[in-house]
Amino acid sequence: MRIDKAGKECCGCTACESVCPHGAIAMRPDALGFLYPYVDGNKCVDCGLCVKVCAFHTGRHREMQQAMPVPYAVRNRDEKEVMTSHSGGAFIALSNEILRKSGVVYGVGYGGRFRIVHERATNKSGCDGFKGSKYVQSDLQGIFRRVRSDLSDGKIVLFSGTPCQTAGLYSYLKVKPDLLRNLWLVDVICHGVAAPAVWKDYLDYLERKERKKIVAVNFRDKGLTGWRSHTETFKFEDGVKRTYPYLFYNDVMLRPSCNVCPYACLQRPSDLTIGDFWGVEDTCAASMGEDNKGCSLVLVNTEKGKVLFDAVRTALRVMEVCLDDCLQPNLQSPTPCNPQQGRFARDYAEKGFAYVRKKYGNDNWKCRARRWVSNLVPDKVRPYVKRMIGRI
Repeated sequence: MRIDKAGKECCGCTACESVCPHGAIAMRPDALGFLYPYVDGNKCVDCGLCVKVCAFHTGRHREMQQAMPVPYAVRNRDEKEVMTSHSGGAFIALSNEILRKSGVVYGVGYGGRFRIVHERATNKSGCDGFKGSKYVQSDLQGIFRRVRSDLSDGKIVLFSGTPCQTAGLYSYLKVKPDLLRNLWLVDVICHGVAAPAVWKDYLDYLERKERKKIVAVNFRDKGLTGWRSHTETFKFEDGVKRTYPYLFYNDVMLRPSCNVCPYACLQRPSDLTIGDFWGVEDTCAASMGEDNKGCSLVLVNTEKGKVLFDAVRTALRVMEVCLDDCLQPNLQSPTPCNPQQGRFARDYAEKGFAYVRKKYGNDNWKCRARRWVSNLVPDKVRPYVKRMIGRI
């Protein structure tokens, strides 16, 4: 039996699976690869823990936050870190500080065949794998329990993820407040997460097209056209790097819960929030983005977050900015549902990837318009223009 029948009521954070003491809940993929909890009626004792731990829509995270976040424009002083990160290299400075204290860092990396997964790192090499945007929902299975184990062993832990993931982890751990003392939560400004099954099919399609195996992927290769553009590159086994626009930047394959996300606001479920500082050129920190190499926006949401942020300031260029100057769309409201979202899911389930690639892929005028917007329209208005295109 599936716990959630509506789709939009579950973000797939795995808190319910992790908290179940009887192992009665398993996360299973739907046709798009999104994980949902299913209950084994033979194991379930109706204890209700899975319902109590669900943080989605409850607003429980707000108890951890100060009145309003304090925003900063941030850029790593190490230019190599900037160029190998997708914005300004803020996260790597935070993770370096945790590693310096012999702590553990959890972030999103690549599993086998470039499957998007959460992983555990205890060194710089491992954390480097967390750099860069991954526009696909990560697999969290087993991770919450590993975080709890590390905290129980007295380790310092930094966990980064989407806000629904950090909220789920906080809800899972808050029954033992002592564990939270050594945990720092960092969420990203999230537009929404795309379908894992379609990502897998897309990679298979590219390998068939090139007749070679992919050995590296980069969702946003700013080494080619700069930070402001969205250029995806795929490196193949012969060493050749190819550029292919990712097929589904039109929000048609987002998880349904993303369209009703309660965390797309300034009440964040984390100690710190990080993301691209779109529109930095119109603020007092304009110099940090003028070379088109990248600038991070960091929101300090809690006193605990301030402690960690202050500890890494020497590794960063930092400038406090006005909150009104950095209110990106997904800091104000969720990404609207694409009218074709339901139809896309049915077409993919019934007719497969080849059909939806041709019907919804990057050869139609809307996708070409979006690529034009990414390269030419100013940062501050770019998200609004993309949304207008999506509604036509």
